[in-house]
Amino acid sequence: MASPSDVEFITRVLLATACGAAIGLERQYRSRTAGLRTQALVAAGAAAFVLFGEQAGVPAAPLQIAAYVVSGVGFLGGGVILRQGFTVQGLNTAATLWCSAAVGCQAAGGHLVPAVALTVIVLSIHTLLRPLGRLLDRIPAVNGESVANYTVLVEAQRTDEPQLRAQILAALAQPQVTVRGVAGRALDDDADHRRLRVDIEVEGKPDALLDGLVGRLSLEPGVQAISWRTDDTDAYGDDHRPRWRWLRRRRYRGGD
Repeated sequence: MASPSDVEFITRVLLATACGAAIGLERQYRSRTAGLRTQALVAAGAAAFVLFGEQAGVPAAPLQIAAYVVSGVGFLGGGVILRQGFTVQGLNTAATLWCSAAVGCQAAGGHLVPAVALTVIVLSIHTLLRPLGRLLDRIPAVNGESVANYTVLVEAQRTDEPQLRAQILAALAQPQVTVRGVAGRALDDDADHRRLRVDIEVEGKPDALLDGLVGRLSLEPGVQAISWRTDDTDAYGDDHRPRWRWLRRRRYRGGD
């Protein structure tokens, strides 16, 4: 592999810098964390590193250095990702830095058209897809609800516990339901009866699903009591009271 001349080195680095600066102009206009200078520096640096691999005269060196550039820019992108509450910001900026590094690698390899084409693609993503993304954000979700945790409690005779477990798991085998755990223990005042606890995660409204489950299980002769409730155990105040605003129970009494 022939080493690039000084003119080729400067030309390719300038090409990478110009493409990175074009991407940075759009980011700077949007007042993003990584703007004009950052994008240009990433593209120029990536190009210089890959060109150094060509200067070394080792056939595999450019590819190896390009791989290190990809991972190194990943760490750089991690520095612009910020978490504020339940939202994460900076992912687009980090991905743009990654693309700027790819532009630099293309320019370093002397691929003028791919480098310019990638620059146009990145700019098109930010300018053309932004309105589409905002339009999709305004469309309400299909379920209209977020994912939440719930607990189903069943008190029944010990001999009926295996059958009840099977019935509950069969009823909860639905796409919007994830079973987190099933546990049973003996009641303190009655060793012949067990309390079965099922922890689940439901996407959307759980009323129809859980009320139907409770209604079916309440008809079983061995069931003494059954209820379901929200189980937001990750949110407790200093006084150890749940912070949830919505608490609903269903209880049915069977025979003695």
